[in-house]
Amino acid sequence: MRICLDLSAAVHGRAGVGRYSQRLAEALSKLGGDEYSIFYNRPSDAQIAPSLDRLPRIPLPLGDKPWRARVALAHLARRPQDRLLGGADLFHALDHLLPCLARTPSVFTLYDLTYRVQPATHNTLNRLYLTLLMPTFLRRANAVIAISESTRRDALRAYRLDPARVTVVYGGVDPGFCPAPPAALAAIRQKYALPERFILSVGTIEPRKNLTTLLDAYHTLRQSDSELGLVIAGRRGWRSAGFFERLRALGLEAVVHLLGPVPDADLPALYGAAAVFAYPSLYEGFGLPPLEAMACGTPVVAGNTSSLPEVVGDAGLLVGPHDGVALIAACRRLLDDASLRADLCARGLVQAHRFTWEAAALSTRDVYRAVVRRNGPRAYAGN
Repeated sequence: MRICLDLSAAVHGRAGVGRYSQRLAEALSKLGGDEYSIFYNRPSDAQIAPSLDRLPRIPLPLGDKPWRARVALAHLARRPQDRLLGGADLFHALDHLLPCLARTPSVFTLYDLTYRVQPATHNTLNRLYLTLLMPTFLRRANAVIAISESTRRDALRAYRLDPARVTVVYGGVDPGFCPAPPAALAAIRQKYALPERFILSVGTIEPRKNLTTLLDAYHTLRQSDSELGLVIAGRRGWRSAGFFERLRALGLEAVVHLLGPVPDADLPALYGAAAVFAYPSLYEGFGLPPLEAMACGTPVVAGNTSSLPEVVGDAGLLVGPHDGVALIAACRRLLDDASLRADLCARGLVQAHRFTWEAAALSTRDVYRAVVRRNGPRAYAGN
């Protein structure tokens, strides 16, 4: 098959969606037997990962907003856009965007329904766009891939899709995420001037990540353990002002380490250096950081909502994301109870090994083949 993958999110460096789509593309290309090409809309700063550099490219010289507007208008006017895809046998939409296609079967990956489930934490314009267009994308795709059972349930409930059309394909953990040797831990501590003992959180600073609750918990924990640090790795996202206001109000500006975006190569040692990984997110389509932390041998406390129980399983402590008292208690248990830490570290390694990109690629390829068998070239009927 000639399969065209939309890697716009990866090319533009978008965190979770970008990593999922890039790692999946890498794993698919290693399977062999099919031909893959990369489609992406192309702003001036577009970059292709070296691991995908050999694949044919189909760049579209449009920024995000013009491209999204063009897709919306094409669906409204029923103007097919197949010619943009270079004659592919199948198109995989990996950026929450499905062009209007007449002859090319398609698979649509649905990461989450944040725009519906947590609308206050979502960018307004993007929320409106997805609210208006997502029903069309899901209806016109030949198959839908959800990245967790939680996302699948949300989609079936919100859009009344045929359950047979929606397949769960989990993300995976890169092999590089594993317990780091002492030399790597020492180097990462020196590079980022890390405290000796700290709680770590990784992710974009935005309302959905619920980091203000983590700040409050840390403020309380620090009253009885003044040497305890808090380290947050991730870029500053939209509506992050509330986080920084709370940081100042608690008087923690000088003691919380904000690392900004951290290179992937540094993450395994950063996870491994942490005493606890905390992830009190309000809603996640999959939740890769807790899985990466477990793969690196770090005990995890996470929110008990959406997909996080699927990811963490019984290998971490789960708390209500709005329950600051429970978050404090869970962190304190992990900091103080060596036997619990050891047990969860061992469980975490086992849990993380259940999620691989090879398995994700094999399941995805099965979806491709089923779609092509059922559909093949088709005529656009505005369905």
